[in-house]
Amino acid sequence: MVGNSNRVEDFTSIPVFDGAVAAAAFPVPMPDSLPSTDPHKVCLPLPQTAFQRLRHGFSETFFPDDPFHQFKNQSRLRKAVLALQYFFPILQWAPTYSLSLFKSDIVSGLTIASLAIPQGISYAKLANLPPIIGLYSSFVPPLIYAVLGSSRDLAVGPVSIASLVMGSMLREAVSPAHQPLLFLQLAFTATFFAGVFQASLGFLRLGFIVDFLSRPTLVGFMAGAAIIVSLQQLKGLLGIVHFAPQMNIVPVVQSVVKRRDEWEWQTILMGACFLLLLLTARHISLRKPKLFWVSAAAPLASVISSTLLVFIFKAQNHGIQVIGHLDEGLNPPSANLLYFRGPLLGLAIKTGIVTGILSLTEGIAVGRTFASLKKYQIDGNKEMMAIGLMNMAGSCCSCYVTTGSFSRSAVNYNSGSKTAVSNIVLASTVLVTLLFLMPLFYYTPNLILAGIIITAVVGLIDFRTMGRLWKVDKLDFLACMTAFLGVLFFSVQGGLSLAVGISVFKILLHVTRPNTATLGNVPGTKIYRNFMQYPDAKRIPSCLIVGIESPIYFANANYLHERVLRWVREEQERIKARRENILKYLILEMTAVTAIDTSGLGMLTELKRTLENQSITLLLVNPIGEVMEKLKDSDSLAAIGSDCLYLTVDEAILSIALKVQLQP
Repeated sequence: MVGNSNRVEDFTSIPVFDGAVAAAAFPVPMPDSLPSTDPHKVCLPLPQTAFQRLRHGFSETFFPDDPFHQFKNQSRLRKAVLALQYFFPILQWAPTYSLSLFKSDIVSGLTIASLAIPQGISYAKLANLPPIIGLYSSFVPPLIYAVLGSSRDLAVGPVSIASLVMGSMLREAVSPAHQPLLFLQLAFTATFFAGVFQASLGFLRLGFIVDFLSRPTLVGFMAGAAIIVSLQQLKGLLGIVHFAPQMNIVPVVQSVVKRRDEWEWQTILMGACFLLLLLTARHISLRKPKLFWVSAAAPLASVISSTLLVFIFKAQNHGIQVIGHLDEGLNPPSANLLYFRGPLLGLAIKTGIVTGILSLTEGIAVGRTFASLKKYQIDGNKEMMAIGLMNMAGSCCSCYVTTGSFSRSAVNYNSGSKTAVSNIVLASTVLVTLLFLMPLFYYTPNLILAGIIITAVVGLIDFRTMGRLWKVDKLDFLACMTAFLGVLFFSVQGGLSLAVGISVFKILLHVTRPNTATLGNVPGTKIYRNFMQYPDAKRIPSCLIVGIESPIYFANANYLHERVLRWVREEQERIKARRENILKYLILEMTAVTAIDTSGLGMLTELKRTLENQSITLLLVNPIGEVMEKLKDSDSLAAIGSDCLYLTVDEAILSIALKVQLQP
């Protein structure tokens, strides 16, 4: 049994009794009388109508932050202004925007543009889309987010994980090489449904659904995905033409080994040099944060220098593959390409939901991280709506799924951004590139894009956090490793599904198998705590105190009934072995029981009857308002007895001592 054998030999050792000693049950010398302190009454909450209860529950579930508090006691005009500012956060800071802020934002915008342009091209190829789509996705979404987003530091655009997941999920059914138009249609459609899903979560205030992707799950998933993405880039770094389409480690490694005849030494040499340069720049910025601009400028500098080398030495004629022609001009409309009918609609919806959850999780996490550094708050539900509307609009403008990028946002933060104008500067820079600079990318080698992707995703591998998970929580570590190994050896979505399953199982485990503990008196106090945490706590003669540390629902009522009876049985066995006073009282400490349903009420009634058959009295301590209300409305309170309810364990023990003393 969990606990210890410490025992209060008489009640004089418990401060509350002031020398009170129980006579009949506790054969020790007893003073003439106990203090006449009546126990406090356990009160019912204030009465509420059914509508009031429903309104309160709805408000607590969907509006815990009370977003309407700012409208209280305001004029109609002021309410209209606040409403516009709520849906369009740009109206909050635009009226006070100044030239000094613009100077900071233009530097930040140009800095992140130097990173976003090569990353956009690279991530589009990672998603098996034309490179130009990556630039389109770095133009329209930042403009929309600047108007709708509430973060001052979030730099939006394509991201590696969402690109990888979209490309791998769609490629299972459609080949981007043989059916490029259909693949593009599905990508835009998946982006549209990702936006619908994200905006719906924000509008309906259902953001807690995203929480099923726990941090341990994301750590394992991103580490596995980063390794797979890096291995996939060996195609570009080695010059391999025929490469495995699968997204797991075994066929990728087999493809690298079997296609040795396609390796190009020129590509390997050039790719290794630029990869080393990019990794070195990243390392410098990590070691010295003030030199953040080194890693921010390295991708664009690498693209420019590698393109010049290919052009000067005609390297495309010596085995080095290049991007080739990219169309000039603004984003063409793509609403007519959305795929709403056909056998692959389900795949587009599923891909949209998965990539929508992943991108939403990353975007909000990044936004909150930098908001906390600058000591301001962002509204998670508004961010969901902003990102969702951004993707819905983007799907109609030849963009694929975008969100806040950690790498670009970090550069944006470090370069001194003040407002979302940095996103507008980013979009303006991409606009200039789309209109005038596209021919310059013709000779850009694929190997440099592979190097940029590897440098970007290598930071997603966090073995230190994995080690910390093993030390702190084994189930979290299991979820992490399930995602990690699932992505490596099965598929991206397979690993993610397994990890989410582990996380849901953990939730169910906590719900169906809640913690219970036996409590004892901490010496010198009126406090009762778990024996496992306080081994010096003292037992109370003839009493067993059990704490229940969760709501009581249909899912755990039977378990709690069996577990409490087991505590009783083990206590009786301990008493028998030590020849102590028989067990007469079971005290349930219910402070942590925040809710109860009819199954829980039935469990308490059944427990009362079972204990009565063993001549044990059940006492309940501190049932909270909702629990007390349901006890009253049902027959449970009458069955248990209102005289068996106490506000504190200390008062319950005092009442027992008084009853024992008054016995003839």
